[in-house]
Order: sequence, then C-alpha cells, then structure tokens
Amino acid sequence: MWFKNLIVYRLPDDFSVSATELEEKLAARSLMPCGSFDMQSKGWVFSSDLERYVHTVNGQHLIALGVDQKLLPGSIIRQVATDRAKEIAKEQGYPVGRRQMRELKMRVTEELRGRALTRKRITHAWIDPAHGWLVVNASSEGKAEELVETLRDTLGSLQVTLLETERSPASAMTAWLALGDAPVTFTIDDDCELQAADQSKPVIRYVRHPLDGKEIRAQITGGMFATRLGLTWKDRVSFVLNEKLHVKKVEFLLMDKDTPAEGESANPGEQFDIDFTLMTGELAALLGDLAKALGEPEQKQAAAA
Repeated sequence: MWFKNLIVYRLPDDFSVSATELEEKLAARSLMPCGSFDMQSKGWVFSSDLERYVHTVNGQHLIALGVDQKLLPGSIIRQVATDRAKEIAKEQGYPVGRRQMRELKMRVTEELRGRALTRKRITHAWIDPAHGWLVVNASSEGKAEELVETLRDTLGSLQVTLLETERSPASAMTAWLALGDAPVTFTIDDDCELQAADQSKPVIRYVRHPLDGKEIRAQITGGMFATRLGLTWKDRVSFVLNEKLHVKKVEFLLMDKDTPAEGESANPGEQFDIDFTLMTGELAALLGDLAKALGEPEQKQAAAA
C-alpha cells in the first residue's frame, strides 16, 4: 500500500478515537449495494486483505471508503427518450413538446436505473494520531472531501482542516527556483510549471529540463510564478508539489532496498505491514519537513511534535 497522491489534513488536537472504536463505527456504516432507485452508494470497505475496516500498525491507521456508482450516460437516456418521442408523436399526431420530453426523460431514467452497470471506486486514507495527520490518497480534492465528509458523519464530528501554512506554496516554490535551491532536506528536480499573473494566465511547463539556468530566472523576473515543482526529500522520496499544497506523483526511491532478499519471503500480511510502516514513517517525516519549510503555524507544529 503505497500512496501516490496526497491531500493533507490536520487532525484536531484532541483527536482520541481508538482503533477499536474506529473499527466499530466504520463497520456500522459499511458499503451497501446500490438500491434499485439509487445512483450511488457510499460506505466503508475493508482496508486490507485481513478483512478489517481499520488496519492498524504501530498506532497508524489505514481506512478505505468504497463508492458504488451506477453508469447511466446521459447520451443513452437521450437516445432512448428520442426514439420513444418519435413513436409517441406518430400516435398522437403532433410532435412531443418540451414539458412532455422532460417527463419522458425522467421516466426513461427511472426505468434504466435498475438495469445500469455499477462501478466501484475505493479511496484510502491514513490516520496518524501521533503527528496529527489525516492523509487521503486521492488525485483530487473533491474525492478527498468525499472521504472526509463520510468519516465526519460516521464519527458524529471531526474537526479536520486542510493543511495551512504561513507561506503559500506558489510563493515558496517561486523563491526556491529563483535561488536555485530548496530548504535543506529538499532538492529541486527537473519538472515545473510556471504561470503568468496577467488575465490570460499563460502557462509554461518544463519536463525533464534543468531548472537552474538563466531561462527560468528570466521567466520569474518577468512576473511568472511556480504552480508545480518537482522535489526530492532526503534522496528518499520524490514528488510534485502544487500551488494547492497537494503532494502528487509520490515515488519511494528506496523501496526496493527494503524488500526481502532473494530466497527470503514474507507472507502477504507481514509484507503489507512492513510496507505500511515504511510508508507512514517516510511520509510523516516528509510532511513535517514540508510544513516547516512553508511555515506552518507554531501551535500546530508544537501539537504534532
């Protein structure tokens, strides 16, 4: 279980939900199949092959939200409704009006809903009570908020907030590029995106391109700022930071060094625990250093220490 895209939240200082309590509450709101008239169903699913809703190792919790969604494209509804409208028009002797067409589409939707195929989507999250992190492995903030809102409803209340820093990621990344250097635990990689502040907002993307030359500095001097920047933390984890403080394209560079040696084998459960422990240990330290580099408010840093 290696997270690839991180949407990062801060847990409340008084978060004290135990693994046992969390397991009970998530189990009580497990994912149920979509009903005949439902387009979507949300609920918690097993977070690992051990058939637990909460997988806990060394005080770190892994949870998973499942979403069943019926696939009923609007184009199919329109096609069926249009075909039926033609038949109705022949029977009644005049074209179907707008109101009649709307009602027809509603009837077609209700009819097809029960026969629609269902797609399942699973989103994982990691809860780190020791350092105050709630991290959702999601490519968009919308999917992360979906999990957070469901968790809040499941627990009754949960005052989590997106990670906030005193210095915006855009201003920090722009300054690092201008200096040609990042804070001590980070190094700048060869990917970035620059955007101009004018109304048209032109964008320049650099991929596998040296970022320490005069060209980049000239763009920044001309008024462009960084919205994405590739970074590596302690030569151990590479990622892309964006202006919304999302951590994208996470890659654990030393992962292969931590796998069993040739001729040895860990059972799947043990290997899952090893991977989860390594991942959470690396990411907790990385996020702590990133928060310091961007100037997280002192009270949050003190609470997480």
